Amino acid sequence: MIEIKGLEKEFRIHQARPGLAGAFRDLFNREYKTVKAVDDISFQVEAGEIFALIGENGAGKSTTIKMMTGILTPSGGEMKINGFVPYKQREEYVKSIGVVFGQRSQLWWDLSPLESFRLLKSVYKVEGKEGDAWLDRLVEELEINSFVSQPVRKLSLGQRMRCEVAASLIHRPQLLFLDEPTVGLDVLVKQKIREFLRNLNETEKMTVLLTTHDVSDIEALCKRVLVMDKGKLIFDGLLADLREKWGNGTEVVFQFKAKTTVEQVRAVLGDMPCELSRENEYSIRIKIQRSQEMLPYVLSTVMSSFDVSDVKMVETNTEDIVRNIYSTKDEVVAHG
Repeated sequence: MIEIKGLEKEFRIHQARPGLAGAFRDLFNREYKTVKAVDDISFQVEAGEIFALIGENGAGKSTTIKMMTGILTPSGGEMKINGFVPYKQREEYVKSIGVVFGQRSQLWWDLSPLESFRLLKSVYKVEGKEGDAWLDRLVEELEINSFVSQPVRKLSLGQRMRCEVAASLIHRPQLLFLDEPTVGLDVLVKQKIREFLRNLNETEKMTVLLTTHDVSDIEALCKRVLVMDKGKLIFDGLLADLREKWGNGTEVVFQFKAKTTVEQVRAVLGDMPCELSRENEYSIRIKIQRSQEMLPYVLSTVMSSFDVSDVKMVETNTEDIVRNIYSTKDEVVAHG
């Protein structure tokens, strides 16, 4: 569905000189600098995948999305999406994609969503009973029937966003771009949109690209994650591998029947690289870095050496992982 090789995008930015004299000089002789917003990224996506593209503001993900949707022309590299080169065959290409930008609307403000849907059906030449049945399904599954005939300006943000999702799918695209689709929405509306997208992916095999700062969206929808930083792709892999690479590991809290010290537990674990801390006289927390390899050993060793009344495991959540990625100072190597 998506094949991208060595994609680059450079911008030429005007460097303003300071002061009135600098402003006067800029009128006649401007200075520019070249900024590389996207720097030699490559990845492939199979049809039917739901994947996330994440990164801090300025990481290059919005520029990447704009090139993938045909809005921007790349400075270098190759891309083929759904058989098209987006910036060369834009008119044909856009018929096969749907786009939802969280901050921009494709609905007419003074019309009802239903009237906007009818206009979009005409634009995309969606006709006949099949087109009507598809729209009915969108209205039903996104639960927008009760307000679909009201003017868009009277809808809440959550109601409008569900209508935006429906509008982007009127022409039954094979690829859906979602840029911050749940920004500012309450938990229930987010849940409805996520359930709808999961169902759409399963029944229609629709490929979905999600960019978001809401890590709960990623956990709910995506198995694969691409991470961008300073224009480069620094990670491309499974969410589980992302946890392993940048997570804080797994923490296990043991509740003992008798008073137990950190020294006693450390004695049975030997030189195993894990951190121990005391919760209270009966409880000790063990932080394990390489959870998949070491967790079974720690569990079996501690439970065979002491009388344990309870065990609680705490996994690193994706929000902590994303924070770890953004705060790291080391040079990170792209991971396939």
